[in-house]
Amino acid sequence: MPRDVLPVHHPDKRHVEMPYAPALLVRRGSLLFLSGLTAAPVYHSHPHREEEFDLPTSMREQAVLLMENLKTTLAAADCTLADVVSATRYLTDVAEQDDLNAVWGRYLGAHRPTTTTVEVSRLATHANCKVEISVIAVKPVSTRSARRKSARRRR
Repeated sequence: MPRDVLPVHHPDKRHVEMPYAPALLVRRGSLLFLSGLTAAPVYHSHPHREEEFDLPTSMREQAVLLMENLKTTLAAADCTLADVVSATRYLTDVAEQDDLNAVWGRYLGAHRPTTTTVEVSRLATHANCKVEISVIAVKPVSTRSARRKSARRRR
């Protein structure tokens, strides 16, 4: 198997629907760490240019843009949303967490990475940004590279 990630649950796990796993055990794969992403373009000017931060005002619309940025960034490393094992989510208003979770669930389906959600007074990227997410993913080991490593160990 190219990637080995197992959910870990308490022995007395209740049967409730949660948008995250309490823990994931990674046994095989390469770790990929992503910087925080927002609804703004991933590649934006520094110092910032206001026109690059003309963002929608609703959490749901920003969450969709953010998830598209996340998918694109993961794809650049040959990963997908299914490879995400952990996410830290920063919201400027925790009351909008349900809107974020609705979009998060639409994009992730049944996949449940670990998450931490934090309310902040403002995001450093720009005052128009309502949410920022940084993730850790596990990139599957290609079967070809796994075979090479296995052959080296046998020598």
